Amino acid sequence: MAGDSENETIDEDRYRRLLRREDNDLELVPYQVELLKLQRHIERTNERYIVLFEGRDAAGKGGTIRRVTRYMNEKRYRVVALGKPSFDQRSQWCFQRYVSQFPAGGEMVLFDRSWYNRAMVEPVFGFCTEEEYENFMRGVVGFEKDLVRQGTILLKLYFSVTKKEQQRRFERRRDDPLRNWKLSEIDMQAQDLWDDFTERKYEMLNRTHTEMAPWTIIRSEDKHLARLNAMKLILNAVDYADRDPKVDFKPDPEIVIDGADEVEIMEAHLAKKGKFKR
Repeated sequence: MAGDSENETIDEDRYRRLLRREDNDLELVPYQVELLKLQRHIERTNERYIVLFEGRDAAGKGGTIRRVTRYMNEKRYRVVALGKPSFDQRSQWCFQRYVSQFPAGGEMVLFDRSWYNRAMVEPVFGFCTEEEYENFMRGVVGFEKDLVRQGTILLKLYFSVTKKEQQRRFERRRDDPLRNWKLSEIDMQAQDLWDDFTERKYEMLNRTHTEMAPWTIIRSEDKHLARLNAMKLILNAVDYADRDPKVDFKPDPEIVIDGADEVEIMEAHLAKKGKFKR
């Protein structure tokens, strides 16, 4: 009897989660319709659009990308998630393998991690030298300035999750047979290296947030709100026609933070607590 009662509780919890997920997905539909309008505009005007999705492991990047692209025309967008560079690629210009994936006119490319691997993941795990890191940090601002100056729309999103929430998501991946494929060897080290990643995050934002290519931070403890606000930011970066006046395009200031403001928040926490937050 006790076992039956426990199973009923599990089933009820699963049912409630499914209902909540369905409600959340329905709330995204008006924005997914707008994304189709955006995509048609880009194709019609022959514009090039790049969106970078950066952030720690389990910050919600992949789930957001799936919702953004769910109904889009597959012929006019690509999701790029490059793996560890090969031996030959290690000797190339660090932007080279990313540039080869850039959009042609009328296309949109979403990078699930980008050249900013060189700013965070690679130095933390020793995949690049300190000289290679510094060369990247000195060169990336000019690289992006030229990219934008020559007409590419560039949106840089950083998904920010707390250490406690990252741990909870890792544990769920570990215990769920449908999700444990997501848990890699590197993921297992992310919690131990939390402070190292935070310091690299601060350097990245402080040195590469520019007027032409700013960073926007998305607080992603609540995955649904993160996805909703990411869609708003992607839509707001382009002045396309036929926007639905009934749709709320204004980002939530509790969820969306300007990159320069995030730097100030981190510096204030460092001064007060002696260490960076997030």
